[in-house]
Amino acid sequence: MTANRKPPATKGRPGTSAANQATARRNPTRAQQAAARKQAAAQRALAAERGRRRQWLVVGSAIGVVIVVVAVLIGIKVASGPSKPSSGAQAGTASAQVIKDVTGVPAATLNAVGAGTIKSPPTALSGAALTAGGLPRVLYVGAEWCPYCAAERWSLAVALSRFGTLSHLGSTASSPDDVYASTPTLSFHGASFISKYLSLTAKEIESNKVSGQGHAALDTLDSKDASLFENVGKGSFPFIDIGGRYMISGASYDPGVLQGKTHEQIAAALSDPNSDIAKAVDGTANVVTAAICTITGNQPGNVCTSAGVTAAMKALPSHG
Repeated sequence: MTANRKPPATKGRPGTSAANQATARRNPTRAQQAAARKQAAAQRALAAERGRRRQWLVVGSAIGVVIVVVAVLIGIKVASGPSKPSSGAQAGTASAQVIKDVTGVPAATLNAVGAGTIKSPPTALSGAALTAGGLPRVLYVGAEWCPYCAAERWSLAVALSRFGTLSHLGSTASSPDDVYASTPTLSFHGASFISKYLSLTAKEIESNKVSGQGHAALDTLDSKDASLFENVGKGSFPFIDIGGRYMISGASYDPGVLQGKTHEQIAAALSDPNSDIAKAVDGTANVVTAAICTITGNQPGNVCTSAGVTAAMKALPSHG
């Protein structure tokens, strides 16, 4: 008698044949597909985040390098002290706009300003007349480093321009280590002046470059002018001898009015009679013009009889 036998058990999940398992692997359920998509999305997000981190690391490193470079440059700047102004031949000429503004201050502005805010008018001289080539002469002796010269040059340039053509003015600044540090100014080194009324000798005998215990030499004076500078001007900058009749020594107005301004700003302000710069610079220029008119025989007439010069004439000391 043959015994009944159970068929062998099928390996695998209960109720699933091997063929069905293979089919399941080839055709995943919707849940499995969603899980796979979710996992892929997570992997892409992780990769993107890593990419962003690497990008920020590169940018951060670049910024760090820039910061270090800037810090080094600032350190060098601080260690080297204030910047040194250009001097002499390296100063270059003043810009065309500055020259135009300085040599072309409107007569209406000068008339409105009068003597302005001048604090130290010229002093009277009683020596021999100062002349050259049959014309009365103005002698200017200055130094590029001198803050008081820096202030006075603006006014002298405005005044001289009323008697002729002033050109080749330099552009520089006073010493950064003195009072009224780094005052923007002009330079008469290499300047020229053409006039039928007046002769000009203008010398910057010291530059603004430090040399030893002083400053480097620049222009030179002949023996007669050197004697005037030492004996009449007492060797003090600036020294302006107006025909042997009047002398200016030091600044005629407060140089502080020019602080924090550029050459262009100072020059532009000369045409505004309400500006503090015009009141100081143009006012002094009117007084200097009045002094020059006393040695030119009040020529040119339209300048010497103008309202601004007539008002400024009152600031001149009497010769007795």
